[in-house]
Amino acid sequence: MLTKGLTDLQVNGFAGVDFNSGKLTASELDHALEAMLASGVTACLPTLITAAPDLLLQRIQVLDNAIQHSRLGRLMCLGLHIEGPFLNPQQGFAGCHPAGVMTPPYASLIEELQARITTPILLVTLAPELSGSEEFIAAMKARNILTAIGHSDCNFETAAQAASAGANLSTHLGNGLPQHMPKLDNPLFAQLAEDRLTACFIADGFHIPPQALKVMIRAKGISRSVLVTDAVSAAAAETGFYHFADMRIERHDNGMVKNPNGAGLAGSTLCLDQAVRNLVTWGIASFDEAVRMASGNVEALLAPVLAARGIKQPVSFIEWTSDLFIRKATFPEHDA
Repeated sequence: MLTKGLTDLQVNGFAGVDFNSGKLTASELDHALEAMLASGVTACLPTLITAAPDLLLQRIQVLDNAIQHSRLGRLMCLGLHIEGPFLNPQQGFAGCHPAGVMTPPYASLIEELQARITTPILLVTLAPELSGSEEFIAAMKARNILTAIGHSDCNFETAAQAASAGANLSTHLGNGLPQHMPKLDNPLFAQLAEDRLTACFIADGFHIPPQALKVMIRAKGISRSVLVTDAVSAAAAETGFYHFADMRIERHDNGMVKNPNGAGLAGSTLCLDQAVRNLVTWGIASFDEAVRMASGNVEALLAPVLAARGIKQPVSFIEWTSDLFIRKATFPEHDA
């Protein structure tokens, strides 16, 4: 079976390589991207998590340098995803991000980051209940940058206001939330109900139980659902300890990854082809629908912001075996 290549909007690292390390080299990035290719991912948005502005600037410059000087970086890394520091610092919403450096959103930080790098920033995740969020979302829209709600305590009204200002997505919907919330008027229902938001899901069975994921995708619909990995350096790697930004994380035998010094998950070890297989195995979607959520839906979201920059996503194909594993990924135009 032949399909378009998969695109991952949220990947923090892969195959032992941490994109948030601040020490990333071009050869390390190529190693990670080669491993991602083996999982069917032909395009991605390397993701940087919350950090103080000076540290975020240092990390993004190092990441950009690796992209520009690597063999696969400029081909596969369409742009960057900034997940924080504009997140809700309250317990349960902050997740594994450092709450102490979170701040209300301000466009000048994104402008400064972009001014120092070549790779375009294409997506920013924020909590829209923070002061100045509507103005920030509108400013990002004017700059052809997508915005996503994540790590947020938004209600129905706030989610609708964010969508009206131009918000496009929900980052890893169902996660970055406390265990206990109001029964109905909560951030999960608010984002499920807002039809202008496309929802990103981590289909690894840990972040969202399969039965709950089935309900959430039914609520959103296939056309407004996207698969992401939120992968960290422990993805496509052995059981053991790894680094993620300033954290020491542990990959368990079952693939779950946690911060040993804190509660909860710390990213995932999910590969995007496994997410496709999971949806089919769990009876949530057909193969074509699952691929659409990891490919065509993502391509449609990115198309306007890429076109505004004169960037064309490379044509790519992946060949699947009959049991839905990746045989090979190709870039016909690039290979030619």
